Amino acid sequence: MPPRPFSRLSLSAAAFGALALAAFAISPTRASEEAVIIPPPAIDVQAADGIQTAVLAGGCFWGVQGVYQHTAGVLNAVSGYSGGSKATANYTMIGTGTTGHAEAVEIRYDPKKISYGKILQIFFSVVHDPTQLNRQGPDVGTHYRSAIFAVNDEQKKVAEAYISQLTAAKAYKKPIVTKVGPLQAFYAAEDYHQDYLTLHPNEPYIVFNDLPKIENLKKIFAENYVAKPTLVNKAKVTN
Repeated sequence: MPPRPFSRLSLSAAAFGALALAAFAISPTRASEEAVIIPPPAIDVQAADGIQTAVLAGGCFWGVQGVYQHTAGVLNAVSGYSGGSKATANYTMIGTGTTGHAEAVEIRYDPKKISYGKILQIFFSVVHDPTQLNRQGPDVGTHYRSAIFAVNDEQKKVAEAYISQLTAAKAYKKPIVTKVGPLQAFYAAEDYHQDYLTLHPNEPYIVFNDLPKIENLKKIFAENYVAKPTLVNKAKVTN
């Protein structure tokens, strides 16, 4: 598996890893994209019967998946690809930045326990920085873009309204660059990408970029946080 870049700085992976571990030890809630406390959406998707689906892209899918696996009401969160064709929906191809895909996560949730609006609030608050264009932290390219793939018109309406609401409230110092569009298809990523945060908690990339997101979820959205993650490959993880 091609490794994630630790940084665009002229540091070796080992050197940056040591710095990342030291930084995390000093400040465990420090992430490469700081969390922002924001209001909930003024409008939300009407509650419906049955399991619902949301598809979001916010940088490396390891961290996005990890956050929603610790979110109450989420029944499954799968890392994958959206925005391109089935033929190019693989890690090697999307890494070229020419496929149209974004690293995305398909979230299946119980609307009686969590709303689409709350999922978006977490997305814009702790999952990623929606003002970074075609990148998140050390990861650069259109496949790391911020995007919401709406499964229906109501989701699209709520997402666009929420972006307008946050813009009017000046929730961020820079403009929101998140794109909202219809979901054409979602393709699950390779098995080794699933549950990556849980399976590799000591990897420097995870320690520095992703574990702080879980801590921020626990701190800012305590009522929505669950300690035990909902995993894709439960058999791989020993308790």
